[in-house]
Amino acid sequence: MAEIENMDETKQYIVAKLGSEQYGIDIAYVDNIVRMQKITRVPKTQPYFLGVINLRGEIIPVMSMRDKLEMEEGEITGSTRIIIIKPEQNASLGLLVDEVREVVTLSEEDVEKVAYDNGREDTGIYVTGVGKYKDTLISLINISGIISD
Repeated sequence: MAEIENMDETKQYIVAKLGSEQYGIDIAYVDNIVRMQKITRVPKTQPYFLGVINLRGEIIPVMSMRDKLEMEEGEITGSTRIIIIKPEQNASLGLLVDEVREVVTLSEEDVEKVAYDNGREDTGIYVTGVGKYKDTLISLINISGIISD
């Protein structure tokens, strides 16, 4: 029993690629991962909203993570996926990513919190920290920051 109490709190993250960068999304928010499908455009929405998809009868808005994080436009490939997240009290939301890599488990000591720029609130709104996994770094997405903006 004593061993269990000493364990660091660990979290699992789905690792998604956007270009050459890797991002981790807390698995607690992930409802589903689906292949790219037809996205129906919705007029007069923010530029990062691509439109909506019909997933088993549920209409789900889809956001481009590349556009949201102000990255260059990417190509839709066979690896492109839509990660369906279901934040606490909110409706489902699809996040378009270039590729879903793997699920990783990170302990608290594997994660460096993001230091905020003095006076700049937007610095850490989308990323809560950086996880170290094997020899790679994974930016950990702040789901509430992504959806509330």
